[in-house]
Amino acid sequence: MAYKTATFYLNPLPIDAREKVCRHIDALFGVGVSEALPADVSFEFSKRTGRIKNFSIGGRLAGTLRTDGGIALTIAGAQHFFDNSRRQFRESCVAPVQEAVPFVSGGRSLFCRHVEWCGSNVQVGSDVAVVDDRSRVIAVGVAILPSDLMKWYSRGVAVKIREGLKGRME
Repeated sequence: MAYKTATFYLNPLPIDAREKVCRHIDALFGVGVSEALPADVSFEFSKRTGRIKNFSIGGRLAGTLRTDGGIALTIAGAQHFFDNSRRQFRESCVAPVQEAVPFVSGGRSLFCRHVEWCGSNVQVGSDVAVVDDRSRVIAVGVAILPSDLMKWYSRGVAVKIREGLKGRME
């Protein structure tokens, strides 16, 4: 018995793609961070659902939109926001001690005892950028603890690293 497959074509988004990404960025990383998005931002859409899959800045992948409403930033995207937003994006960053920088940039997790500074916008499950003392984004990951507990605890993982500077392929 042969089954017919139905093909559904969805209407395009009722909201502009740039505006949608700007609202997500402002909600996740602080009001005003989306002002750092340049005019040459490009979007990739899903062929099946019509949703935004990811966005690129200057031809380099900057972030991927998740189904839960979050944005998974890449190192290039986090570095762009760190350099071009005033102070708001820095509140979503974590700075490790100098001894932990080679391990974190290699893709290893950042532990609580190695956190030197933490921004106030860091919450459990939020995407964070790990920044060294020379203002370079060395890794991006997901916070396991909120900002006030990262410095308080001396044991356990503070940030689960998704992508390290040394471990990425270009």
